[in-house]
Amino acid sequence: MRKVTKAVFPVAGMGSRFLPATKASPKEMMPIVDKPLIQYAVEEAVAAGMRDMVFITGRTKRSIEDHFDKAYEVEAELVARGKSELLELVQGIIPKSVNCIYIRQSEPLGLGHAVLCAQPAVNDEVFAVILADDLIDGTPPVLQQMTEAFERHQSPMVAVQQIPREQSLQYGMVKTEPVTTDLDRVMAIVEKPKPEAAPSNLAVVGRYILTPRVFHHLEQARPGAGSEIQLTDAIAALLAEDRVLAYSFKGTRYDCGSKLGYLQATVAYGRKHPEIGKEFEKYLKTL
Repeated sequence: MRKVTKAVFPVAGMGSRFLPATKASPKEMMPIVDKPLIQYAVEEAVAAGMRDMVFITGRTKRSIEDHFDKAYEVEAELVARGKSELLELVQGIIPKSVNCIYIRQSEPLGLGHAVLCAQPAVNDEVFAVILADDLIDGTPPVLQQMTEAFERHQSPMVAVQQIPREQSLQYGMVKTEPVTTDLDRVMAIVEKPKPEAAPSNLAVVGRYILTPRVFHHLEQARPGAGSEIQLTDAIAALLAEDRVLAYSFKGTRYDCGSKLGYLQATVAYGRKHPEIGKEFEKYLKTL
């Protein structure tokens, strides 16, 4: 039985929808209350039992590496000031048993190309892909839900969510047939179709579990929507030789790649934050 122990984080994108905030700082480092988006994504992977975190980075993404590295100066200062709780918080950003691997994507050639860049670190193993833009509040975490389903079915899998059909131009859209209560079989998948051409209202969102065979199809892929190498196109090619499942996850998704979704996530996570949640809730009631 194959298990998922590697997670790939494509973090080389420009974050153009958040300019000028992302001019010099990665969008993945934008905080939701007091943790950056990329940390929420890594914590989700760790909770699902993954131990190798593969970051596909770009030229301006060094702060992501720094965030998961040891910060000697910060820790020494916290020790000197006797701030043991903050020291524990900083040292616990990532467990010592977790490996971080960083690979540069030299050109912005799309999500499919970013995933292909991970091949040397993934080799012939099953792996997850997590888009930090999609912050999903689930219990258990969505990736854990998906890895448990993968261990039962041993098939590649994408997370899906129903969306208004007019938003199909922003997503990969799937046509499915039922398998179980929360699992469907993907019969077709199309990247960013016009609403009238969308095969359904089921959209793929930022969680995938993929088998290494997808690399073969990524290597053969030609630029698709947006003149980029699309992961959707490789998954479409995979359908001809393997069963691909669509998982309807349990949780609330916030599209933090959009300004509105980012603000919604900030409010939702602020309200339940153990330190400031009650006071924040009081403030919201005054608006």
